[in-house]
Amino acid sequence: MTLIKKVKAELIKEYSSTDIRAYLERWIEYYNAFNQNFGICVKDNGELDLDATLNNIDDETLLKIAIDLEIETPDFLPSIPIFKNEVKSSYKTAGKTFEFACKRVNDEPDTAVSLANSALESIIKEILKDKRLFDESYNDKDTLYKLAEKCLIKLKAHPSQNIPNEFRQIVRGILSSCQAIEDIRSDKTKVAHGKTDADFVISEPILAFFIVNAVTTIGLFLLKLYQKEYPIVDQETEIELPF
Repeated sequence: MTLIKKVKAELIKEYSSTDIRAYLERWIEYYNAFNQNFGICVKDNGELDLDATLNNIDDETLLKIAIDLEIETPDFLPSIPIFKNEVKSSYKTAGKTFEFACKRVNDEPDTAVSLANSALESIIKEILKDKRLFDESYNDKDTLYKLAEKCLIKLKAHPSQNIPNEFRQIVRGILSSCQAIEDIRSDKTKVAHGKTDADFVISEPILAFFIVNAVTTIGLFLLKLYQKEYPIVDQETEIELPF
């Protein structure tokens, strides 16, 4: 019910009543001539009954709508809107790529995985391009695992460095996850080279949701750690006084 209120408030803020109806109609899935996931409710005068319509939407579709509207969702991908806001201002290319990934989770799960991988690679590359993190071994062609490893080293959070044992285990998990995401992107999606019709390709949205959520968590951690260790310094131009 709380989420319904948030969705309603965001729709009213963003769209006119006519556009709200058109937006919601785009989320209707028709299974056959007599079945669909939800319907548009109208008042006696023919106007959209927004409250009744939102209460008529199944939980899964409501969550998808909330995520699309960048509303924090309880207990399901809650960090995605936060991650979107973090990257869209400072990492525009990665932000757009991640946005496309989120929108393709249901219809093109394997494409969503490829885009999420690319978005995370792009963010790490931007971090490593910071002159304060200069590294002669940096290579723009590095893939996700190598990029993540170099980034963690520069941020003094690599398992080989002097960090608490408990934290070391978690960071190893981050590296393992990056390797797995990279492998899935290379071997289990349509962008993989040499794929045939008989090869396994990710087709279940739940797998794409899981990977996109993992990318979100890793990306937020690296961004926050980077911002903590290397905060942006405002370089104000000093004005010489005429006396």
